[in-house]
Amino acid sequence: MNRQLPEHFENFIASGIEGVRISEELLNCASKTDVKYASSPLKVTLLPPVASPPKIICLGLNYRDHAAEQNAAIPDEPIIFMKPHTAIVGPNENIVKPNFVQMLDYEAELAIVIGAKVKNVLASKAKLCIFGFTILNDVSARDFQFKDKQWTRGKSFDTFAPIGPCITTISQLPDTSDLSIRTWVNNELRQNSSTKNMVFNPFEIIHHLSRVMTLEPCDIIATGTPSGVGFALKPQPKFLQNGDIVRIEIEKIGILENAVIEEKAG
Repeated sequence: MNRQLPEHFENFIASGIEGVRISEELLNCASKTDVKYASSPLKVTLLPPVASPPKIICLGLNYRDHAAEQNAAIPDEPIIFMKPHTAIVGPNENIVKPNFVQMLDYEAELAIVIGAKVKNVLASKAKLCIFGFTILNDVSARDFQFKDKQWTRGKSFDTFAPIGPCITTISQLPDTSDLSIRTWVNNELRQNSSTKNMVFNPFEIIHHLSRVMTLEPCDIIATGTPSGVGFALKPQPKFLQNGDIVRIEIEKIGILENAVIEEKAG
């Protein structure tokens, strides 16, 4: 079989479902020697699965339990904001807490990886433009978020978008309607919910977003977080501190773990 895959992973994502199909055919036809030759040793450093997406689009209040813990109304349309790609770090990389940020928080999120350029997509057709799913931690400086009354600055610091550890393709994960999503901070379980608590599912999200903006291959859409975020904990908030370890697990995708380090004053 004389077929080749793109050299760069971003181009592989842009090849969409057809690229995945070809890769699966190549793998099925490969000999054990071919697989061994193409495999990497176990001791590798995992990088962000998408290091420089065209856009990182995030949703607020997209879980019913998260809205309830804030006594907030369920939105009738997705509430969206953006993060810059410079916020991305990979698995086991550090979340850097600026020394002037006092209220650092975590948010476990199922993230969609877009695989095709689309506009005005019906929810019933949205599956065709999804390459796959990964995990994103929507790290937030709540003091800046609450002070500004909008969310961009508090969400946009460098390292505030850990992502990974992999992308599970849409063919591997066709149904995201009831996935366990959990977060631990220093082995303390903080978030323990399911994607069934989403207000808008991934297909509906793509429909609404594509009415506003053109979606492109490698775009990341973070679909919101469930209850249990630090600022909403009772009887008092628990914000991230220097040395904390944040571990997020989403069923059928994997575990994303990052340590918090405080930036030295300079």
